[in-house]
Amino acid sequence: MLNTLAEQLSQQLLRHHYRLVTAESCTGGWIAQTMTAIAGSSNWFERGFITYSNEAKHEVLDVSSLTLEKYGAVSEQTVLEMAEGALRHSHAEVAIAVSGIAGPTGGSADKPVGTVWIAWAFPEKIYAKCFIFKGDRQSVREQTVITALTTLTTDLA
Repeated sequence: MLNTLAEQLSQQLLRHHYRLVTAESCTGGWIAQTMTAIAGSSNWFERGFITYSNEAKHEVLDVSSLTLEKYGAVSEQTVLEMAEGALRHSHAEVAIAVSGIAGPTGGSADKPVGTVWIAWAFPEKIYAKCFIFKGDRQSVREQTVITALTTLTTDLA
C-alpha cells in the first residue's frame, strides 16, 4: 500500500514540477523512506529532516522556542512552523511535517497517545490537521505516514 501511495504521489509531484521535503518527528523518517524507495525519487524528493527533539525542531527548522513552550511539540503551531522551516531550508516547493505521540507512553488528557498533527505546505497555501489514531506505536506511525501521503496526493490531484 505504501509503495502504491508513493508512486501516485510521485506522479502528482512530477506533473506539477514540485519537489518534496519532509520534516518528521514521530515517524522518524518513515515518510522520507517511503518516498525514496521509489526509483527516480531524486527527480521529486529534495530532502528530509528528522527533528525528534524540541532542540532539533528549533535549531534545524527554526521552530520558535516560544511556540514549543506555549503549545508543545505536538501542536498545530509547531507543525506549521516545521513545514515552513523545511521549505525555507530546502529547495522544495511542497512540505509535509508531522509531530505526534505514538505511545505507548507520553500521552495526557488533552493529547492522548495517538494524537498526531500533520501539516502540508505548498507555494500558496499551508494548513494542518489533528488526528487521533488508534493502535500500538507501529500502527499510529503507519497511519500517520498513510494519511500524510494520501492527503498530499489528493491535494495535488
